[in-house]
Amino acid sequence: MKRLMLTAALLVAALGSAQAQEKVDLDVTSQIRQEAFQRSQVMATLDHLTDVIGPRLTNSPSMAKANQWTRSKFTEWGLANVHDEAVADIGRGWAFTDASMEMLSPRAMPLHALPKAWTPGTNGAVEGEAIFAKIESKADLEKWKGKLAGKIVFTDALRPYKPNEKSDFSRHDHDSLEELLSYPLPQERNGDPEMMARYRARMELAPLVNQFLVDEGVAATVSISSWNDGIVRVMGGGSRKAGESVGVPALVMMAEHYNTVMRALERKEAVKLRLNVDARFLDEANQPGYNTIGEIPGSGPQKNEVVMLGAHLDSWHTGSGANDNGAGVAVMMEAMRILKAVGAKPNRTIRVALWTGEEQGLIGSQAYVGKHFGKFEEPKDPEQKALPAFFRQGKRKLIRTADHGRISAYFNLDNGSGKIRGIYAQENLAVAPIFEEWLKPWNDVGATIVTQRNTGSTDHVSFDAVGIPGFQFVQDQLDYFSHVHHTHLDVQDHAVANDLKQASAIVASFVYNTAMRPAKLPRKPFVEK
Repeated sequence: MKRLMLTAALLVAALGSAQAQEKVDLDVTSQIRQEAFQRSQVMATLDHLTDVIGPRLTNSPSMAKANQWTRSKFTEWGLANVHDEAVADIGRGWAFTDASMEMLSPRAMPLHALPKAWTPGTNGAVEGEAIFAKIESKADLEKWKGKLAGKIVFTDALRPYKPNEKSDFSRHDHDSLEELLSYPLPQERNGDPEMMARYRARMELAPLVNQFLVDEGVAATVSISSWNDGIVRVMGGGSRKAGESVGVPALVMMAEHYNTVMRALERKEAVKLRLNVDARFLDEANQPGYNTIGEIPGSGPQKNEVVMLGAHLDSWHTGSGANDNGAGVAVMMEAMRILKAVGAKPNRTIRVALWTGEEQGLIGSQAYVGKHFGKFEEPKDPEQKALPAFFRQGKRKLIRTADHGRISAYFNLDNGSGKIRGIYAQENLAVAPIFEEWLKPWNDVGATIVTQRNTGSTDHVSFDAVGIPGFQFVQDQLDYFSHVHHTHLDVQDHAVANDLKQASAIVASFVYNTAMRPAKLPRKPFVEK
């Protein structure tokens, strides 16, 4: 017991010592606050990205416009090394202009549905009879062979309406922030053979279904939105890769309208629909995508070291990508503008990256990290090589570049437009007391916690996976997971200006503090896997 008490005391003393040694330049912090809160341009940036440029699907014309415009802003603000960096063979370009659907019989009714990305248009108005056909296996292909020509196929069963029991709009309170400070022990991620088998089956079936629908002469498919209350949550279908079948026009319909059609089919009524989808592929071959990069060069002894911040510039196609992730882009751009406006002279170089292809699996950030910092050797087993990295088993060697040791950290923002409430330390115990000190000047605007929890599914994971400190901030959810995430409601109206101002200031201070501290941020133990 005495040894345990002594060990605990030493740990507390060590953490306390780390906190005592961590210095924050309150003069620069005050300048950052003034610039961010009194002279903000974050909403002007978001407005141009979303209402002027619009949604930025990977490799779409709007994504190219966003790359060009963000480069021009970085140059206008005086950033150095501004350029686009290619990400090879990311897929074909695709765009859609309009989509409409209506029920002609048994009664007239407009239906709200939107196309999946990377699926073909209808080449004018098309009429057809609705039919319910669930296709989930190769046996289902045989079952429906010869029965679907000219049909508009509804692919999901009717889903009874269930009211949302939680608030549509939420902010963290004391209890929810306290809950985030607890650390749930992680579960084994990639040792589930059943999960891997299901994934393989889905990947094998998808191209077969696409080609089957074409061969059978299906007019279109319609699936049900995963959210209720008139919200159309829609992502991709078909295929963005050249040489693969893109299937037939494929749409997602709001749940309440979908159920209306399904009830008519259950009553054995003949349901006739008309649809018109103006969508098209822009390229016959795979094209590169582009990450947009800019820097504030370091001017101190560690000027060859780098601190990075970033957000994904791409979005889905039906809203305007305001919260996923125009908000994160606007905040990261504003953080760089603030640092230039206050005349910051960082010791290390501060580099911002606006990523492509995050929505298709972190493609842009993974390519950048692999090129500049390190990547795992490819597995020799063809079966393992065909799997996404998440499912691959066995240890593989990390091949580091010379710059792997020169990057201190990467900071990311990608959970909507909610204010920052703290930061996920990603199990990096040594960094926690440092971040706690850095948050103190921001406690009065709601940023208070450092949690050891991991959070995933966005671009900091690309850095964390190769042993580079990569962090995502804790944010208020607002209505991100009730209304806007991957939906047609992801527009500027759902962004909160004061939250984005607060987030911009905190991000600017964190990257400045990282650039100015004598040593790079500590790295957690790394296991090659």
